[in-house]
Amino acid sequence: MRRVRFEVNGGPEVLFTEDVPAPAPGPGELLVRTEAIGVTLPVVRKVREGKEPFPLGGEVAGTVAAVGEGVTAFAPGDRVTGLCFSHGYAELAVLHASMTSRVPGHATSVEAVALVRSGLVARGAYESARPRPGESVLVTAAASAVGQLALQLARAGGASRVVAAVSSADKAAFVRDKGADEVVLYGDASWGEPVDVVLDGVGGELLTPAVKALAPGGRLVAFGSGGGTVEVYDLLVGGKSLIAFQMAMLARDRPELYAAWREELWERHRAGKLHAAVHAEFPLEEAARAHQVIDARRNLGKVVLVTGGA
Repeated sequence: MRRVRFEVNGGPEVLFTEDVPAPAPGPGELLVRTEAIGVTLPVVRKVREGKEPFPLGGEVAGTVAAVGEGVTAFAPGDRVTGLCFSHGYAELAVLHASMTSRVPGHATSVEAVALVRSGLVARGAYESARPRPGESVLVTAAASAVGQLALQLARAGGASRVVAAVSSADKAAFVRDKGADEVVLYGDASWGEPVDVVLDGVGGELLTPAVKALAPGGRLVAFGSGGGTVEVYDLLVGGKSLIAFQMAMLARDRPELYAAWREELWERHRAGKLHAAVHAEFPLEEAARAHQVIDARRNLGKVVLVTGGA
């Protein structure tokens, strides 16, 4: 089978494709013939900035090829999506059954990769802010796979004003189509009238203007991998709050809520009330091009690798 990996950290150019034997599922695992593989900013960052190479993982969707010992909820032929923690950029990937769910008949594998994980992060970040109807919401990285879903969820949740913060003006039309009333650029001197909630998937230097954008009593939810620091005094002035959200904790500690939100996302998608935008699809062998798009922050929605495994 074909898979993509790297041997030294660096830019997209370090990725290469190789032929290797197919893996076998262990106890509690599934072997999935992949059709779609999600490319994420955290993985792209780790390839460039990490201390050592690692197996490229992430969201995958496809068809179950084999099941390991003890797996009873899935069978060969089932269409599924889930998280792969080791060698997900491959024609065959091993998933743990507990991190896998079925793809409904109305959806494609590409839609599954674009919707489920990103939608759960967007939903979890939004709910962590304890939003109330009529409050205003600002989303950073608003054109990303998670950000554009967060815009839609905020609009559907009754936000009185939805603001999209993006890196460049050419993303404005896209985020307005996804529910933004206003668009601001990261480098703007002001992000407009203060908001009640900021959902931040960028971190780093953007945390300072994000906290500044909060109204008194406002809440900032940090859910990205960009790190950064916040001055406590900046929170104390105005009684603002900083909240961290991590999807892994939700999946581990509240699996019933995780499953309920996932089904809700699929129902919204089926009813046409939630659109998982896909920026581009690249063949598996062109993983470097996919990483280049993410690296340059050019994507409007999800970037997906496809294998032709359907």
